Amino acid sequence: MEQLLNISTQNARTLTMSSREIAGLINKNHSDLCRSIERLIAKGVIWGYQPTAYTHPQNGQTYREYQLNKRDSLIVVAQNCPEFTAAVVDRWQELEEQRKPSAFLPDFTNPAESARAWAEEYEKRQIAEQQAALMKPKADFVDNYVSAGGSKSLRETAKILKMPERDLIMKLISDKCLYRTSGNGNLLPYQSRHSQDLFTVKTGVTDNGHNYTQTLVTAKGIQWIANRYASELMS
Repeated sequence: MEQLLNISTQNARTLTMSSREIAGLINKNHSDLCRSIERLIAKGVIWGYQPTAYTHPQNGQTYREYQLNKRDSLIVVAQNCPEFTAAVVDRWQELEEQRKPSAFLPDFTNPAESARAWAEEYEKRQIAEQQAALMKPKADFVDNYVSAGGSKSLRETAKILKMPERDLIMKLISDKCLYRTSGNGNLLPYQSRHSQDLFTVKTGVTDNGHNYTQTLVTAKGIQWIANRYASELMS
């Protein structure tokens, strides 16, 4: 089970798994597995594969093996060792996922396929450029408003971002950035946001001798808010 299953291609489109590797996976003698494959071929249960030559790297002897597609490899495993079917299915899924990024290269000697590949690539570039153009105003917006140095009150932050203060506060509460204390209703940052240096808490005493607590937004916090709500601020 530790060995990797090598996946080859019968042609530019079909993934295959060798009978030798299947035998190793399900702990079955390869010659016995080949005979089982040949019986299934004779019955028409699986495709009429032709054996291919395999040279053993240690003894130099040449043996026959079969390259099976996914469907037929699962049938062979189910016929011989049903308890290993799930493991083979899982392994196929892993290998197919690994191959997705590389996919199959187009046949550039074929004019039609080459033209189709060029058109698909051109379309992808067009979509990427359009998305970049849409995002640029948002990026510029953030750059314009993040230069404010020092910490700002929530009201000042709302003015900088041209956003109603009430809306800003409600969004920060909804996003679990701020909460109101049960006693005096002060707005305070959650510890997770405080530790990210998005907010700072200022305490002091007023001229009338009353204690106060005020949550301020740091320069980093203003940038975070601008990024977080950029699409809404641009509307």
